[in-house]
Amino acid sequence: MKNIAILGSTGSIGLNTLDVIAANPDRFRVATLAAGRNVRLLASQARQFHPEAVAVEDQEGASWLTRELADTSVQVLSGQQGVMEVAAWPSVAMVVSAIVGGAGLPPTLAAVRAGKDVALANKECLVMAGSLFMEEVARHHVRLIPVDSEHSAIFQVFNQKNAMRRLILTASGGPFQGWKQAQLAQVTPEQALAHPKWNMGKKISIDSATLMNKGLEVIEAHWLFDVPADRIEVVIHPDSIVHSLVEYLDGSILAQMGVPDMRTPIAVALAFPDRVPVPVPSLNLVALGRLLFYPVPDRADFPCLGLAYDALRAGGAAPTILNAANEVAVSAFLGESLSFPGIAHVVEQTLSTLGGSPVHTLQDVMEWDMMARSKAREWSHRISGRTVHPC
Repeated sequence: MKNIAILGSTGSIGLNTLDVIAANPDRFRVATLAAGRNVRLLASQARQFHPEAVAVEDQEGASWLTRELADTSVQVLSGQQGVMEVAAWPSVAMVVSAIVGGAGLPPTLAAVRAGKDVALANKECLVMAGSLFMEEVARHHVRLIPVDSEHSAIFQVFNQKNAMRRLILTASGGPFQGWKQAQLAQVTPEQALAHPKWNMGKKISIDSATLMNKGLEVIEAHWLFDVPADRIEVVIHPDSIVHSLVEYLDGSILAQMGVPDMRTPIAVALAFPDRVPVPVPSLNLVALGRLLFYPVPDRADFPCLGLAYDALRAGGAAPTILNAANEVAVSAFLGESLSFPGIAHVVEQTLSTLGGSPVHTLQDVMEWDMMARSKAREWSHRISGRTVHPC
């Protein structure tokens, strides 16, 4: 029996993780849960899965949960410290890191430093603090297994690094494949959130629409598999059946395929090196018929992927700045104070203004993160003419 902590249990990855655990009660047990402000759903999860502890974002939510779960033995914690405690909880063997954005870095680090294996769905840990995070993983001898479908695919077929020619990440292309600048300027949040294949949270749905999500995944792949940027390629694959590929020196390309359902990569991470049953449909190859791939769109229309490559090559604080500026810009877009093309504009201007110096410590990372958020809010205000509040 493997005891699991889920950071972000009320989000899409958290819900899918609970589905996998419910389907395999003889293999996995929920030990702790952490969520943001959806305390009613968290309370329901606590009653169904009987964790030892739960953590929520604020004290108000914790007080409500304490009253709601008064007839149980569930311990209720709050704030960032509470989330870090459930991540490092003594009985936990593996932590599913699924908190969205930079907020996921501190509790995931707490899990690593406590010696917990990590199923990583929070790509920002590696985007913000790549080398420093991987040093902590190595120092504490923990297993880091990717949950993103693309990185899980590579993880499953990448077994001869010295014979590898390139990694190929697939991208669905989001809802605006083939759109040009004039059309993109009119995009609404509702349109951008309507992903054609994946049911995801708001932040990642917008990142998918701008292709920033793929850029963040390129950076994540660089750190997970120790592969340079010029050997990581992206192709558009709208059907989301081939989740990524590895090409070897002899021309062989190994791909991992399956229906687009996050429960599969989650199950791979939880059960590795074993396989466990997951209630997803089989892929019908005959009905599928063919697989289509396209080049990535022009940078002029979708600049975010190129900005991410630039930040990875620049190194130092540049990826941290990229991530922070993007989070601010996406929040402004969702709040309808910034246009869809304005997201890339804010990221580009923030990167250009702050540049990027070497980062030596995690404190450096957090300071650059704060500076970048402040500068990105300034640029959002300049571009939109409206005040952008902290996110």
